[in-house]
Amino acid sequence: MGTKPKLGYIGLGLMGKPMVQNLLKAGYSVVVHNRSRDVVNYLVKEGAEEAFSPREVAAQVDIIFTNLPDSPDVELVALRKDGILEGVKEGLIYVDHSTIKPSLARKIAQQFESKGAFVLDAPVSGGDIGAQNGTLAIMVGGPEKALKKVLPIFGVVGKSITHVGDAGSGQIAKAANQIMVAAQMVAMGELLILAKKSGADPVKVVQAIQGGAAQCWTLDVKSDRLFSGNRQPGFKAYMQEKDLNIVMDTAREYGAPLPAAGIHTQLYSAMLQMGMRDLDNSAVIGVLENLASTTLLD
Repeated sequence: MGTKPKLGYIGLGLMGKPMVQNLLKAGYSVVVHNRSRDVVNYLVKEGAEEAFSPREVAAQVDIIFTNLPDSPDVELVALRKDGILEGVKEGLIYVDHSTIKPSLARKIAQQFESKGAFVLDAPVSGGDIGAQNGTLAIMVGGPEKALKKVLPIFGVVGKSITHVGDAGSGQIAKAANQIMVAAQMVAMGELLILAKKSGADPVKVVQAIQGGAAQCWTLDVKSDRLFSGNRQPGFKAYMQEKDLNIVMDTAREYGAPLPAAGIHTQLYSAMLQMGMRDLDNSAVIGVLENLASTTLLD
């Protein structure tokens, strides 16, 4: 590719901001927009250009990215008044890094394709650390010819890029990812509480099982944080609960029974009710501590 495409980015939160910083460091020109302007001003100082609506961003760029909290946010930014669709020109590629309902991803793709634009649903996994380090896993749904044009950009922000299939497939992969993440977080909480209640050292228990079949990213990364008393995000509990609600809505929509994921969704909902919405998703152990009348570190 000759000259680099001009990029747009909407949604500059825990994930979006460091991803834009990595794109700027890689020499891309990036137009940014966000509901809160402080982060826009910060990124402008680092070399980004500012815009004041999604439509304004879309009209200036070749490839536009969103990284937003939930399905209604994406629908508003992509399809509503002053949204990306209003600024679309033929050949624009719209990449959505948000985690949303697969059915909405398919609806957006259809509307953009009718205007000669391309859509990639490309949710990510790896948390804020992966965003900062440019090591995210990116799961992509949408047309392969659009993906080929975006691959060099994905290579700046991620290290694992998988084309899962047609529109919505990236979101289905992310839903599957969140089923496994929640299961690991809950299982880790349960095994730590079992160790604590039965008189074994939880730290030694983790060391004992990490070398066998129980080894996983969650035990490797999150257990040390819990043992140090750190329950700060990371990936916030309310976002995990939101993603699990997407999982359950999608399961109902397509007729997939997910009994364990249903229980995990209830545990994260309990977390929110107990005032732990802004803690890390690994802090679901707090619900189990409450049920067991114990704490990991007492």
